[in-house]
Amino acid sequence: MTLSSRNTVFKIGIVFSLAILVFLLIASYTALPFYPELLRTATGRSSGFLAAANIRFLAPVPLVPYITTIGAVFYSLITMVFIFYYFEKTQSPEILFVAFFALSFSFEAARIMPPLRIALELPGVSLSLAQRFLLFGRYFGIFSIFTASVCAAGLELQSQRSAILIITLSALVIAVGIPVDGFSWDSSFSMISGYGTMFALVEAVLTLITAISFVVSAQTRSSREYLFIGGGTFIALLGRGLFLRADTWLTPFPGLVCLVLGTLFICGKLRQVYLWL
Repeated sequence: MTLSSRNTVFKIGIVFSLAILVFLLIASYTALPFYPELLRTATGRSSGFLAAANIRFLAPVPLVPYITTIGAVFYSLITMVFIFYYFEKTQSPEILFVAFFALSFSFEAARIMPPLRIALELPGVSLSLAQRFLLFGRYFGIFSIFTASVCAAGLELQSQRSAILIITLSALVIAVGIPVDGFSWDSSFSMISGYGTMFALVEAVLTLITAISFVVSAQTRSSREYLFIGGGTFIALLGRGLFLRADTWLTPFPGLVCLVLGTLFICGKLRQVYLWL
């Protein structure tokens, strides 16, 4: 993919994130009053890191899922703009997939659908479609950052377009194939999906492999910057889990800090690697 084509992808991503953010802000006026009522009818608590501490000591807060949904889309938009600005004239195979990772946060807008469905009296199938939209975004994001690490480790991709197609199809197969309960949601307003434990384990394994692949790149490319990129990736993915699955005030702020700092590490060190090439 040429530099011009890649920059066009960045611009499309910026427009997509902005459109999602505008939709979310407009929908908020209608959906926000229904958050407390729907939280009381949630099937269970959100899963993830520190979930046990949350469940035992803290009650879920209706405003937290809304704040994290807005924050995720806003993060996506700002990060896409940041990447386009700093890499507009810098060629880097990895940064395209890092951008896709950032773009995937826009799909978190689907979590506004439970209250929006009640407010607008939408059909029940809207919840199932929203959850599949959300699942696609989450797995598209984790597969994208994994692909970035594979590129850094030295595996030659015959075509970035082929890699994008594989990532997209893989995320789509998971999103379409997982059974979804369209009438149940957890305290983070994610609909209940099947095989949750199995896919949580897959996500954890991919997180470790991704970070390790960047560390291996430091040896294969004789560039210590990749050590920082690997550390930044692990921190960003940890923050992602904390932030997106938050249902109390305990985790959103540290999750967002980890996510932003990790992203800055990844982008800053990648720019140092390729700036003079």
